[in-house]
Amino acid sequence: MKTADLDFPYPEELVATSPSRPTRVMRVTGGEPEEITLAELLASIPAGDALVLNDTKVLKRRVFAGDLEILFLSPVAGFDRRWQVLFPSKKFPVGSVIGLPGGRRMTLVQKGRPQIVEVDAELDESYFERAAELPLPPYIQKARHERHNVPSDDRWYQTAWAARPGSFAAPTASLHFSAGDLRDLRERGVEIHTITLHVGLGTFLPVTAEDLDRHEMHSEWAEIPPGVARAVRRAQERGAGVWALGTTVTRTLESAALGKLAGDWDQGFQGFTDLLIQPGHEWRVVNRLLTNFHQPKSTLLALVAAFAGLPAVKACYPWAIRRKFRLFSYGDLSVWTR
Repeated sequence: MKTADLDFPYPEELVATSPSRPTRVMRVTGGEPEEITLAELLASIPAGDALVLNDTKVLKRRVFAGDLEILFLSPVAGFDRRWQVLFPSKKFPVGSVIGLPGGRRMTLVQKGRPQIVEVDAELDESYFERAAELPLPPYIQKARHERHNVPSDDRWYQTAWAARPGSFAAPTASLHFSAGDLRDLRERGVEIHTITLHVGLGTFLPVTAEDLDRHEMHSEWAEIPPGVARAVRRAQERGAGVWALGTTVTRTLESAALGKLAGDWDQGFQGFTDLLIQPGHEWRVVNRLLTNFHQPKSTLLALVAAFAGLPAVKACYPWAIRRKFRLFSYGDLSVWTR
């Protein structure tokens, strides 16, 4: 599809800079949007349906070196102190030495996207806990007129069930829900299942291609435990709803069904997926989608358009904007039925 088909205008003041409380919910059934409460949404999930969550935990890896913002991605295999990073390196020649917090230094070894740097001492997770911040999306920084996080972001930008460190962004649809919400759903007979997808570099790279077919999706690690895989298959066999809490869960389940992950529905799945879901995708698993309002011209919005139909998205997003729903990572929630 054309990237321009996913464009839409919105007022900057609707970009949420803190979590929506109370969460507003736009529910779309039969193409028509309506506003409901979060409690009404939870009550509408039938007993016997499966709600699938992502238990990834966001890493603190955004380091400030003066005015310079550096995102540490991962160590380079085979080198003790080399890292893949992202930072605005245009004015820095290879060999430049940059001071880091805590008296550390890094040397630019290779340009590109990402860049490769060498640090003068090993950087472990305790260093990043002391010296780094969570990598909030740039549009939140812009809307706040502040590049640094506020103290509450450490709590706001992790899900209530974050358990497995590895992401560079939160699965933000989950930020609307508490552990108590899950407990209440279980007591009503809703099945709660957990998978993992670690959100990677692609989150920070804009779509520059005019056609999404030409957009390069970066691979992300995903895993579906054996018990979850079997439970999802059983839910499908009995005709129950499979609710994906967010686009990361959606991509993981659909990647498994497409054979992009190693494994099967008895033994579970794991591996790297680069699945880009856009209109024309043949849906195999997910038939209920809970997700935030996404940025224009993004692969996440393409996924919603594939799920609900581009005409529905083009009608419902302006509807929500007219009613001043809050947008993007800290914004409100939308619910779609396939």
